[in-house]
Parts: sequence; structure tokens; C-alpha cells
Amino acid sequence: MKDVQNTVDQRGIAIQKVGVSEVHLPFLIKTKAGALQSVLAKIRLSVKLHQDYRGTHMSRFIEILSEWSQKPVSSREMEAILHDTLGRLGADKAYLEIRFKYFIEKVAPVSRLKSVLDYDCLFSASLEKEQPIDFYMGVAVPFTSLCPCSKEISAYGAHNQRGLMSVKLKQESGKFIWIEDLVALMEAQGSCPVYPLLKREDEKFVTERAYDNPKFVEDVLRDLVLALRGLQGIAWFEVECENYESIHNHSAYASHTETIKRG
Repeated sequence: MKDVQNTVDQRGIAIQKVGVSEVHLPFLIKTKAGALQSVLAKIRLSVKLHQDYRGTHMSRFIEILSEWSQKPVSSREMEAILHDTLGRLGADKAYLEIRFKYFIEKVAPVSRLKSVLDYDCLFSASLEKEQPIDFYMGVAVPFTSLCPCSKEISAYGAHNQRGLMSVKLKQESGKFIWIEDLVALMEAQGSCPVYPLLKREDEKFVTERAYDNPKFVEDVLRDLVLALRGLQGIAWFEVECENYESIHNHSAYASHTETIKRG
């Protein structure tokens, strides 16, 4: 049968990214404990299309992803997927983005009851022929914040709310950070962490913990920036913090991007 998409295009426009998105497949993510966690991944896989080709081979993207859906995935496997994509699509550059929910066990601070909390995570990478991989990792972590101003001016109590801090980072070549370690570092920067399961004694603890550790959204972001600067193996990071204000109909927001220069 005639391969229409492989015919010559006369418009002289190379397409920077063309492929498939909103692909949902089960993937396996390596955990720090050495196990594998099965996640539902939302995937986008694409390539740079030469100006001479009318279209790409869409079915090959699904073939590639299906073959990898039951194999453990981290930065090394992302590079292998992209190498495979370059070869099978005859492309010069390929892009892969995997978004997924990752679950980490949480222990309540007083009762010590265990539960699991979900975190939105991202693996993103691009690979060009004869070049090293560009790999990025992202995590979004919920937290509690308590307003320092509200605490200062009030005779009793202070308004507090749940917030969300997001980090996207690029690691130096040969370096790797576990999702669990990045989450722990991020959770330490809010007024108090968030827990899925709390008994009364735990609720008392987290309420008082937040009250003793008031932070503006600016405080959370600055403390997170300082923590990331002290993390070995990080070349670049982007941080966003958002407080879902309990006394306003809007959120408080802060962001920061930085390239790490090692002395």
C-alpha cells in the first residue's frame, strides 16, 4: 500500500516536535527501597521531523512505548527509549515526557499509624544524535503553611492553609536523586508536612507544629531554594510555591529558577 506520510513535502518547514501524547500505560518505577512501583503513566513521545517528510510513523511510537511498559524506568532507561526512538523513526532528536502518581508511605507523627500519600511526578528527557541526554525530574509536594502576620497580630489563632510546592530539576551527568529523598527535602520546608491519616493526638501535633513554624509563601520558597543549593549533583532547578489562602479567594504564589555554579 502507498505510504502517504512518507511522501515529500514541498513547504520547507521542519516540525520541531511531532508524535503522540495522552498515552496512558502502566509503567514500573524503581523505588529507593529496591522494589518496583507500578504506576499509571501519562506519556508524550515525539521527534523532530525533517522538512522533506510529510508525516511521521505514528504507530511506531506506540510500539516503542508498549515494549517498555513493563520494564523499570529511570533516567538510564529513558535514554534507551529515546535511542530506540531515534533509530526506528530515523530522526535527529527525540523527546519523552512521563507523568505519574507516585506513592510514599507516611507515618503519623504521634500515633505512628502508617498510610500512603500520592505525589505528582515527572520524568522528562530529550536526546539528540551524538549528544548526551538532557534529563529532568519533577515532583509536586503538598504542605501546610501558617501565616506569620496573622499569628503576630491576632490575640489567638492564625490562619493556615494547604499549599503546593513544585520542583523541576536537572541533574549533573552521572548523578541521581531518589524521588523519596527529594520529597523529604521539600516537605521539610513548609510549616508542617501533610499526612493522609491523623488521629486526634496527631492533629494536635501538626496544628502546634505549624503554629510554631509560621511561614509566608516567600519563606517556603527561599528555604526550598537554599535546600536545593545544598543538594549535590544538581545543575539547574525551577521552583514554584502556591498557598491556597483560607481567608482569600485567591492564592499566594512565588517562583524561582536557578543554574547551579559549582566552585
